[in-house]
Amino acid sequence: MRTGADDLVAALQELGVEIAFGLPGVHNLAIWEAAAAAGLRLVGVRHEQTAVYAADGYARATGRLGVAVVTTGPGAANTLGATGEAMASGVPVLVVATDIPSTLRRPGVHRGVLHETRDQGAMFAPVTKTTVTCDAADQLGAETVRAGAVALTPATGPVYLGVPTDLLSAPVDGDRPAAPAVPPPAPTPEADVARALELLATARRPLLWVGGGALRSGAGEVLGRLAEQLAAPVVTTYNARGVLPPDHPCLAPGLAHVPAIGALWDDADLVVAVGSDLDGLSTQNWAMPQPPTLLAVNVDAADANKNYPADLTVVGDATAVVGQLLAGAPHRAGLPELRERLARLGSRVRELVAADEPQAAQLLDVLDRVAVPDGVLVADMCIAGYWVAAFGRIPGPRALAFPMGWGTLGYAFPAALGAALAGQGRTLALVGDGGFLFACGELATVAQEQPELTVVIVDDGGYGMLRFDQVHSGTPTRGVDLVTPDFVALARSFGVPAESVDGFGPEFEQQLTAALAATGPNVLVVRAALTPPPSTSPRWYRRQGPR
Repeated sequence: MRTGADDLVAALQELGVEIAFGLPGVHNLAIWEAAAAAGLRLVGVRHEQTAVYAADGYARATGRLGVAVVTTGPGAANTLGATGEAMASGVPVLVVATDIPSTLRRPGVHRGVLHETRDQGAMFAPVTKTTVTCDAADQLGAETVRAGAVALTPATGPVYLGVPTDLLSAPVDGDRPAAPAVPPPAPTPEADVARALELLATARRPLLWVGGGALRSGAGEVLGRLAEQLAAPVVTTYNARGVLPPDHPCLAPGLAHVPAIGALWDDADLVVAVGSDLDGLSTQNWAMPQPPTLLAVNVDAADANKNYPADLTVVGDATAVVGQLLAGAPHRAGLPELRERLARLGSRVRELVAADEPQAAQLLDVLDRVAVPDGVLVADMCIAGYWVAAFGRIPGPRALAFPMGWGTLGYAFPAALGAALAGQGRTLALVGDGGFLFACGELATVAQEQPELTVVIVDDGGYGMLRFDQVHSGTPTRGVDLVTPDFVALARSFGVPAESVDGFGPEFEQQLTAALAATGPNVLVVRAALTPPPSTSPRWYRRQGPR
């Protein structure tokens, strides 16, 4: 007998899903049974929030759909922080959550059924692209495909799929109904492309400002060629780090939070913002001046214009639109001079980092020498993570995952679990001691699944970024100095190899090299306290208030 759960799992496989993450509960056990029967790998984690973080890490590493399977009520509610991060960062994640049996639901009445909420789907509305609630077992396969397709359609993002638990065991027969088609995007108007080419032809100092939408589109190759053709510098946001290779002649060596790189924006007479909403974190809360001319390329015109009004918005997929611009853009002289200018700028940035925080310079140098070139680096919102996300050499697209969409602490370790199980090469998680404790129970999952994962825990005795905020503002430090375990003993208690070092010097390099060359998971604890980088808000050099 075929059941609703069988159709749900078959639909996930139709969407290309090979691995999902979840936590079993009394209402969703039928999904686990159906997944096992169909050969869909369902990895059991230790908290529902980490199920979504793992799905997020998997999706960022691969570009494919990440899936989390959780149970009703509190299980679903536990995912909201992670789902919000996926929404803010445009990550295609499908949260499959069971709900109370449809036979026990009375519209508008909270009856006190186990795990019942008044409207479970409504909890997800602010943090998803859309919510889908299935009300018939024979529609479950089609609704699953539809929900997954919406998550994968640009602009990508998370989708909630609610399933009354009784539908999972209900019998279904006949052919599974086809999912309703997702409407194709409207074609990009040729007149807008022609007008964009006019702007490029008259610009004397163009700048390409590249956001996460361009990376998710896979636009790196055509963006690199357009930048070279225009002899234009490229500044990326956090979510676009790695869109161009680190040795690309047009790539600025860091974020715009450094005055020397921010000056590229100030000097431009035309800014071409590709796949970016020019958010507050990238623009120091919109303290960067409005460019003389702003050309936006985005799949969503409203998203492109909500912060800085564009003189022209070309609506369409970044790869397709940039390819059209490349075909008609002028060939400008000056590429060798730009390469030399950015090389000098790179030297200045490295000198700034070394003078500002020598330990950060050591960390960046070691990672540049020993990190696995085809792996994934997942950084948390810890001070070391900020330094690496802003100034590290990211070898390629999808090689860095950083939660600067919503800014959720405790992201990196469980997200790295998902990235490591994606089979994209060895994954390196860079976490703080405070953030690691958000999900330290996932050491059990690591021991269970044996991913190719190295976790570097930078231990400064608490929430170092928040401690800096308090000291910087002249207030007493409260709530930031933490009692923490012996992390090495903790990891080893789960059977995960672990070592510790002091600082980021030669011993750190030796230990990290060995950890990355090993098979299976391991942990390296680094006792070090760093000063936050200029990319963090207390140190922004543009101090204008929010607009």
